[in-house]
Amino acid sequence: MKASVDFLRPEAAAPATTADPHRRRPAIWAGWRAAVVILVVLLWGLLANVIFAGNAVVSRMGPVSAIGALGGMLVEEVTLSAVTASLGRLLSGLLIATVIGVPLGLLFGSRALVEYATAPVVQFLRMTSPLAWAPLVIVLLGSDDAPVITLIALAALWPIVLGVSSGRRALDPGAALVARSLGATRWEVVRSTIIPGLAGPLRTALRVALGIAWVVLVPAEMFGVSNGLGYAVLNARDNLDYERLAATMLLIGGIGFLLDRVVGAGRGKHA
Repeated sequence: MKASVDFLRPEAAAPATTADPHRRRPAIWAGWRAAVVILVVLLWGLLANVIFAGNAVVSRMGPVSAIGALGGMLVEEVTLSAVTASLGRLLSGLLIATVIGVPLGLLFGSRALVEYATAPVVQFLRMTSPLAWAPLVIVLLGSDDAPVITLIALAALWPIVLGVSSGRRALDPGAALVARSLGATRWEVVRSTIIPGLAGPLRTALRVALGIAWVVLVPAEMFGVSNGLGYAVLNARDNLDYERLAATMLLIGGIGFLLDRVVGAGRGKHA
């Protein structure tokens, strides 16, 4: 049966594509990317050290100060503890959002009536900032990790629901019918048509959810926790340590970039 239905997999029918230009000329493309990064750093230095040189805060957040402070932070145990705490909360929230969001997305994508009936509520909840729930979540769950994880899950839930729902609707129903006509079992239909067809939309949805969750994580960690990257930003500001504040911002951006690359792996280097 396996050989009979494998041709129904989306990737089996996809035509070979021409190699991306940056694969043929990697040095040129890498050079352009490096040039853009250097330009941004130069503009950063211009703003901090020239245009806002008289500002007591911004002038201390230039690239030289920030990168130097970051180098010192990376060897500190407190930094490793903050990164570990934040990543733990992020992954916990994403896991909860995935466990809830994937079944909901499949339900909405396969039952038009359910999607239509729930659309006003879903759109209302989706368009409500997760941080707006913070006071209520803190009242219900107290302080520490639980409220932060809950806010991250709320932020990541709807991109996953909508992405899986859209992917489910885009599946070709004829492929499943053909597989069943060839004698495929229900599991073989799921394995050969639905799972491969949803892999791409789910990965895209997770990438979007990760970006939103990472952005929400920092302000969420400013509510009732005593560690994490969000707390580090708040602590640096309260101590007027603006070099460390800029370094923490660099660290947050760098980790977010790496996380996005991990989730987006396999989608091409333009990602």
